[in-house]
Amino acid sequence: MPWNDSGGHGPWGSGPVPPQPPDIDKMIEQMRERLQHKLRAGRFWPVLGGAALLLWMATGIYLVAPDEKGVVMRFGRYVETTESGPHYHLPYPIETVYTPKVTQVQRVEIGYRTRGRSTVNVAEEALMLTGDENIIDINLSVQYRIEEAGAANFLFNVKNPSSDPHMLVRNASEASIRQVIGRNSIDTALTTGKEKIQADTKQTLQAILDHYRSGMRVIAVQLQQVSPPEEVIHAFKDVASAREDRERAINEAEGYANDILPKAKGEAAKQVQEAEGYKAAKQAKAEGDVHRFLSLLNEYNKAKDVTRTRLYLETMEKILPDVNKVVLQPGVQQGVLPYLPLPGRTNPAAEKGGGQ
Repeated sequence: MPWNDSGGHGPWGSGPVPPQPPDIDKMIEQMRERLQHKLRAGRFWPVLGGAALLLWMATGIYLVAPDEKGVVMRFGRYVETTESGPHYHLPYPIETVYTPKVTQVQRVEIGYRTRGRSTVNVAEEALMLTGDENIIDINLSVQYRIEEAGAANFLFNVKNPSSDPHMLVRNASEASIRQVIGRNSIDTALTTGKEKIQADTKQTLQAILDHYRSGMRVIAVQLQQVSPPEEVIHAFKDVASAREDRERAINEAEGYANDILPKAKGEAAKQVQEAEGYKAAKQAKAEGDVHRFLSLLNEYNKAKDVTRTRLYLETMEKILPDVNKVVLQPGVQQGVLPYLPLPGRTNPAAEKGGGQ
């Protein structure tokens, strides 16, 4: 047996030779030769064209997220709006799809800008003129989003390469708040009118956005700060302190009135009741006197002389209760010398003799 015919064994009868790894360079060269052969034969170009066509058609597959709307445009003209999920459109440049987010709430700031945890005042936006010709410093935030039914209007009328949606909302918001502040006094803006100012600003801003067919909906308008300008803020604080003092004095006066008025009303009611009782007693006494007088008059008419004498005697008893009284009938006192002893007077001679 020849030395090189060892049946898979080494030339000296050793074990089998392990398989050798494929030659990569040789494989690449073989593939290149086959490709050149097919190109020379003209059979590869249809396959390459078909693959390119399939790849181009596959670019029309697109996915709309749950918070988006798909707006399909064909040669720059609006075709339809698609909902969330997978869809297909004719590949570019025939059709193009835009997917604006319709549930994401955006925010713009008027009069200030947020820089991390701090804010920077923008005086040209913040200073506004009130209806009573005073200057006021206002910081306003506006929250908005794209309407689901207005995604196409947003893309056509607002979102284009030369415009900024935030800038449109910011300009419209600034115009709205200036218009509303111009209808209110500074006291209203600083105290009780903030909620109404927010509501009026939101309504005015939404009307402007609807007029431009922006496809945007205002979610909230919030006054972050309403204050006088920094140069006169101390004077306004003095005015506010005086107003608080006035309110405190009014509250104290109302409290005193609430305390004293019920007492005065109770005292008045008590006096009225006492007067009514006194009146009733006097009326009852007067009525009793009238009845007694009428009864006496009736008896007097029956026996005038007897009644007159009795009344005279009763009267003398009342006015002279502690005096001894002697009643003489008419005609009996002839020849009788009336004797009137004066109290406290005695005979001086008797007093002198008694002293001896």
